[in-house]
Amino acid sequence: MVRRVTSKQCNVWLVTSHNDEISLTLTQQGKQLAGESECVSVQVGTHCYICLLTFTPKQTFTPNQAVEYALEFTCNQHQQQWNATLPGLLYDNQSNLSFVWTDTPSTILHGSCRKPHYDGDDALAQVDNLIANAIRPQGSNQETARPDLLLMTGDQVYVDDVAGPMLLAIQQTISLLGLQQEPLEGAVVSHSSELASHPFCFYQRQQLLPKIATNTALSTLFFGAKKKPIFTSVNAQNHLISGAEVLAMYLLVWSPSLWSSITLTSDEIANEQRETFDKEAKVIGCFVDSLNKVRRALAHVPVYMIFDDHDVTDDWNLTRGWEEEVYSNPLSKRMIGNALTGYLLCQGWGNAPDKCAELIDHAKQWYTYPDTNKHAAFIDQLLAFEEWDYRLDTTPPIEVLDTRTRRWRSESSMNKPSGLMDWEALCEFQHNIIGKEAVIVVSAAPVYGVKFIEAIQKVFTFFGKALTVDAENWMAHKGTANVMLNIFRHYKTPPEFIILSGDVHYSFVYDVRLRFRRNSPHITQFTCSGLKNAFPDGLIRWLDRLNRAFYGPSSILNVFTRRRNMSVSAREPTEGYGELYNGCAIGVLKLSNNRRHVTCKALLSSGKEVEFPPIKDD
Repeated sequence: MVRRVTSKQCNVWLVTSHNDEISLTLTQQGKQLAGESECVSVQVGTHCYICLLTFTPKQTFTPNQAVEYALEFTCNQHQQQWNATLPGLLYDNQSNLSFVWTDTPSTILHGSCRKPHYDGDDALAQVDNLIANAIRPQGSNQETARPDLLLMTGDQVYVDDVAGPMLLAIQQTISLLGLQQEPLEGAVVSHSSELASHPFCFYQRQQLLPKIATNTALSTLFFGAKKKPIFTSVNAQNHLISGAEVLAMYLLVWSPSLWSSITLTSDEIANEQRETFDKEAKVIGCFVDSLNKVRRALAHVPVYMIFDDHDVTDDWNLTRGWEEEVYSNPLSKRMIGNALTGYLLCQGWGNAPDKCAELIDHAKQWYTYPDTNKHAAFIDQLLAFEEWDYRLDTTPPIEVLDTRTRRWRSESSMNKPSGLMDWEALCEFQHNIIGKEAVIVVSAAPVYGVKFIEAIQKVFTFFGKALTVDAENWMAHKGTANVMLNIFRHYKTPPEFIILSGDVHYSFVYDVRLRFRRNSPHITQFTCSGLKNAFPDGLIRWLDRLNRAFYGPSSILNVFTRRRNMSVSAREPTEGYGELYNGCAIGVLKLSNNRRHVTCKALLSSGKEVEFPPIKDD
């Protein structure tokens, strides 16, 4: 997987089953590039090494020209194995893997919410088709420009919502690779190696959790079937617990390599759950069939990521009460730490290698010399880390926000939603963008949400039920909302402002302008979700209809919203109903040379495009 690429450096992430010194060789315009190659690896199992390869050329890359790269292994046997694997990762007319770097991206892909057992096709596989069309042999019809980069904006994995067949595959992967297991404090089982054979392993994991001092089951936060009025119900009965399970999940959702060694049978599943298991197995089978395309695509385009709640657990850090309850229990704290370890090694590291270098060193120490105290100390470091956000120094610059770990906690009530970013984090964000001509901001949750849905969440929050409806929006916390809106109103805020977001399982585009001000910044928010997830179709139609009825441009109710000084206009999609498009898709953002014209399209999992054309009067 190609990760962070700058004019002076590129990073490639990979996982191998053997220890070897791997180097990168780069070629551009037929000339091999001089430079230094470095390989840093973390052994997480007997036969599993997570590696980040870094190449630093002596001269900067030429923009908008393909850079070919080759992996060279010290061991001849390993090189031969790689040579046998390589053809499956190449497109027609290719002899080497490649990527394109540019400091002025004009085609940006983004998407979130990729749940393997959602019964729908994986839109991430469409990236493969875009790249294949762009690098066809010369003289052929090139219909699509090669995307400049891919932003994955949250819920790359669903740690808290795992299908039975996927959990079975995870357990087999742990055995196959010898992934490192761990002791578990406060759990029914004393060691993670006991999970696979426990009678509650599949579909009953809520039974493995302890009770807390208030006699409230932690399973109501992590595992229980939580009825969520208005929106949906979530059965999280197969929540991952150990670090080995989390790492195995990552390996299984990004590559087909291990699936040929996996056998999905319901022999070990209780009779009452076999029907569910068999249905899920069919959906997982279709998901696996598309992984060849996914893996090939990720090897040819720079990829950047940021977490949202399901990368760790549903409602992660939603309220102060949630945090106090979860982090005071040794098992639930360990589970959060294990999920963050997986994020560090498989996502965060490649986003900003320099920022994560110290954490990676500590991860290597823990995996090399496993010890309960070292593990606990490492998790404390992860939980205290405040630099998951990062920036791409492109034109325009891309600011990727951490909306999960630096929260503005409510002081008045432990059950009120926390702000998605605290005052200090928002000040740092404003400092980074002030005075720029244009900026692209990645926020997992939409800054400008659907007002009718936010109003429902506000009602539930008033009655202390924020957890019931996932009341996670920028307007849910007064302090965060006011500071963020003031940033947009600041006279030095970038005049061209693009927000990319996901999370909500439907897609929409808003154009936002300041009322009563001539020189308003042009704010465009493009929300595209999910890659492999969607909202209940009938429900989204009603919510769309009610939102337009209650909060249309002429509605008096807009006076009572926090964004009353802003005009928010929705771009209607060329297909579907109303303003909200529902379906598995990946967002395609195209920028004009002056960044004033923004084209937003949802590329559906079927390959069809749905455009959100700008309003004519805009």
